[in-house]
Amino acid sequence: MENNLKITQTKSIIDQTVRQKRTIEALGLGRPNYSVVKKDTPQIRGMIEKVKHLVKIEVLQ
Repeated sequence: MENNLKITQTKSIIDQTVRQKRTIEALGLGRPNYSVVKKDTPQIRGMIEKVKHLVKIEVLQ
């Protein structure tokens, strides 16, 4: 069974690079304390890696 990831934005994207801002938007986030649930795929993991200093990850069963 495939796991889901709960991604919560913890910091603002102000003063971040354009690439990081676009990655946050592509994840469906936009403001601190917003959360989304995504399937655990290599593509999502790669996006998280680029903005790991701005988000918190929880693995859902």
